[in-house]
Amino acid sequence: IDPDAGWLSEETVDNADRLAAERLWVVDPIDGTRDYLRGRRGWAVSVALVDRGAPIAGVLAAPARNELWTAQAGKGAWRNGRPIQASGRSRLSGARVPIDSLPRVDRDLTPVHKPNSIALRMAMVAADEADLVATLRWGAEWDIAAAALIAREAGASVTDALGQPLRFNQPDPVALGVLCCAPGIHAAALERIRDRAHKVRDER
Repeated sequence: IDPDAGWLSEETVDNADRLAAERLWVVDPIDGTRDYLRGRRGWAVSVALVDRGAPIAGVLAAPARNELWTAQAGKGAWRNGRPIQASGRSRLSGARVPIDSLPRVDRDLTPVHKPNSIALRMAMVAADEADLVATLRWGAEWDIAAAALIAREAGASVTDALGQPLRFNQPDPVALGVLCCAPGIHAAALERIRDRAHKVRDER
């Protein structure tokens, strides 16, 4: 517990005072609302503690799946108390992607089950149940802060869609997508989505 930390959450009004805080709680009470409302299991509660722009502790609680994902900076990541490790895949073609359907240009990839929660999709990469998660929309920090740490501590590469490091507690708390994947395919995945990411950035 860190009572002096600032606060950023989807369900509360943003307060600029958080920008002066060294530490910040970043909370999404329900990530994956669509699955939650439909009685599906693909939702989670996401909580991260950010220190000077970087997550240092992260928790994803997915009670409908009986899963608790945790990570501490420099100490690894776990699901239900067991260590997890991202894939060692080195070839983009065939990579497992949690998605409903693939665009034509990406049909060399392999679709797998997609929970509505982006945090849980990133956790799948952390646990070697997927190889790649890439989003190209502007997304809120609370969606990905905890999962970014969990995936990174499990050995995955995690950046925005342009390959830039994710920084948290920004004045405008959004990022241009997220690319979370096995480290061996990060460069190829960046090349694959580069033009699409630049288009989204330029249209904002």
